[in-house]
Amino acid sequence: MKPLLEALEGISSGRIEDYLDRGGYQALARALGMTPEKVIEEVEASGLRGRGGAGFPTGRKWRCARETPGARKYVVCNADEGEPGTFKDRLLLEGNPHLVIEGMLIAAYAVGAQHGYIYVRGEYVRSLEILETALEQARERGFVGKGILGSRFSCEIEVVAGAGAYVCGEETALLESLEGKRGWPRLRPPFPAERGLWGRPTVVNNVETLANVPLIINRGASWYRSLGTEGSPGTKIFLLVGDVRRPGAYELEMGTTLEELVYGCGGGPKEGDLKAFLIGGASGAFFGKEDLDIPLDFDSLRARGGVLGSGKVMALGEKRCLVDLLLNIARFFREESCGQCAPCRVGTQVLVRLLEDVRAGKGRGDSLELVEDLVMVMRRASLCPLGQSVALPVLSALRLFREEFERHLRHGPCETCRAVMEVGL
Repeated sequence: MKPLLEALEGISSGRIEDYLDRGGYQALARALGMTPEKVIEEVEASGLRGRGGAGFPTGRKWRCARETPGARKYVVCNADEGEPGTFKDRLLLEGNPHLVIEGMLIAAYAVGAQHGYIYVRGEYVRSLEILETALEQARERGFVGKGILGSRFSCEIEVVAGAGAYVCGEETALLESLEGKRGWPRLRPPFPAERGLWGRPTVVNNVETLANVPLIINRGASWYRSLGTEGSPGTKIFLLVGDVRRPGAYELEMGTTLEELVYGCGGGPKEGDLKAFLIGGASGAFFGKEDLDIPLDFDSLRARGGVLGSGKVMALGEKRCLVDLLLNIARFFREESCGQCAPCRVGTQVLVRLLEDVRAGKGRGDSLELVEDLVMVMRRASLCPLGQSVALPVLSALRLFREEFERHLRHGPCETCRAVMEVGL
């Protein structure tokens, strides 16, 4: 069962005619025949959880925005896909933008919003072009604008390009950017559903989350509940990258095991054996070969000390150096820190220096303990998830592969590290 990827089949460059031929916008018409409360109840009953990484119940977020008083409300589609190696949102935006637009319109109707924004990563030039064309097509057909489908519901949608800041994937930083300000995360509470864009109740949903909505309205909550697990219903687009034979995007039911994804879909290692898996992107956790039985869903991963995140899984072969990889992750966070809070701004810089010393064999005897203490402070004191999440890859890598780090401390860089260091990286 691959409802999302199946919805991309037969759609040429986002043509609305192709989408309509396959039943497009029927879910919107059906939703407009329901009360907003009934639409929210259906989404709540489906158990749909946010696919941006946090896994917050979508219906609960919608209900909060619906019940918060306000003459003007907004819906925002978070398409600022900045996680390295992640491309599921781009796949949906370019493959079938009308599916996302329709989901967004249903969300707007449910919460009482008359304006929506699709905030797209600035580097996604083709996605931006396809979205603009799709929106124009939808306006011409009466799906976007005033009196949609002859109803009293009106909603305008705009596309906004981000400036390439990873931190704007965090919903409050995204809202700051939409308001024309620096993309700095806000203190929470209040949450966006209560006080978001320009101080108004705002629903912020990920691209993949919104793409699921028309499927739920058309096929029903019970159908959606029949997929996945009790706590994480539905399917998920997993992005398998790294040292496997068949990397790519695979839509699987929530709860599919890591082994099924890596060996069943990915065909196993290119050569040799696999020694580790980074699940959830750069801010995810490392797992070892003994964890192949882990179900890929929100609750199972959290119970094992990980996160589902964007759904990216990086498979690492025996020759991969975990010290060098972790250093690259730390450098990424250092470059992408917005600088608003000292624990993240300073902490990422210190972390990079410590890991560079470890890789070069110049660290102190307690260097690894210093790294652990540092990321724990960052986890507790950082303002937003960027600084807080650094601890997860660092602590999980040190827990599983401490010997590898200690070997670098004692004997200096390995062959992989030497080759990288020779070119100044």
